[in-house]
Amino acid sequence: MPRLVAPAVVLAVLAVTAGVVWSGRDSGRPPAVDEPAGVRSVALVRQDMSMAQSLPGTLGYGAARVLKGGKDGTVTWLPAPGASVRRGQQLYRVDDRPVPLFYGGMPLYRPLRDLGTVGRDVRIVADNLDALGYEIGDQPRPGTRLVPSPAPSPTASRPAVTVGRGEGVLTAALRAAVKRWQNDLGVPATGAVEPGDVAVLVGGVRVDSVAAQPGDSANSPLMSVTQTAKVVTVQMDVGDAASVEPGDVVDVRLPDESAVGGKVAAVGQAVQAAAGDDPTGGGPAKVTVTVTLDKSAAVAKISFADVQVDFVAETHEDVLVAPVGALLALAEGGYAVQVEGGGLVAVETGMFAKGLVEISGDGLAPGTRVVTTS
Repeated sequence: MPRLVAPAVVLAVLAVTAGVVWSGRDSGRPPAVDEPAGVRSVALVRQDMSMAQSLPGTLGYGAARVLKGGKDGTVTWLPAPGASVRRGQQLYRVDDRPVPLFYGGMPLYRPLRDLGTVGRDVRIVADNLDALGYEIGDQPRPGTRLVPSPAPSPTASRPAVTVGRGEGVLTAALRAAVKRWQNDLGVPATGAVEPGDVAVLVGGVRVDSVAAQPGDSANSPLMSVTQTAKVVTVQMDVGDAASVEPGDVVDVRLPDESAVGGKVAAVGQAVQAAAGDDPTGGGPAKVTVTVTLDKSAAVAKISFADVQVDFVAETHEDVLVAPVGALLALAEGGYAVQVEGGGLVAVETGMFAKGLVEISGDGLAPGTRVVTTS
């Protein structure tokens, strides 16, 4: 029959081993002792096991970006720091006219006046007016060939343009929608949209700080903005970040020791040299990993905080699991578990995580009850 080593030694060894991905082997031969008091039995289960890499992160609104005005004029109003601005709302005022926020991936770079004008900038205007509830009519499908108007002169002609994927067309219905929107906005209803008439950003923004003041030139840096949702940013070594992908599930541990789930939203491409012990200022290259939270309510009362982020480093799926306290170190080497009402069964161990251990052994299956320390 397998002989056991001292339980006190076993528990000390396991307490250290439980924080490591793979188990070690006890090579010592402590003398056998009687079974300790205070034990109970538990059923073995099958489940996924994961090891996590814990890194410090910062809870906040993410990196701020500087917003410049897009037209000549005088700034007459700016929002207060901390204000949130969403689609269609004014972000600032120039010459006492509102400059509203539109969502999109590029700024407006040319006047949109002529019927038949085709481009991604036209699509931005169309999509935003449609989202704001204005009837814009049907947009031509990609592949449609159009002749912009008017022609430069009665005797000249303009070449046909093919509508590309992601492009919009300034139709009569869209121009009418622009006029209705301008009228509601309180600006001249010309039906044309000029560069700088709207600020185009990828989504709603939170004003982080204001760089200008009323009376300044509008064609200059006005404010810094962030996204409106709180995120966690983590500086991660480039080598470690190579195994992290958008959509990966993480756990974020807050200052009060509570945890909230999250997902990796983005892995930065800009590599930064982190400061280290190197007197030249060098250190391991880092990238920024951005994490979104599953439950924003959990951090509603926290503006900024230092947190810990647990990234899954390795997962073993559908493995047989026992509490670490169920392992008994054998005098001849290796581990065993004691089946309730039976003898010892030698086991092979795998991953250790969160007080559990992956095991396999003859006759062991989900539901088998084993003895463990209480």
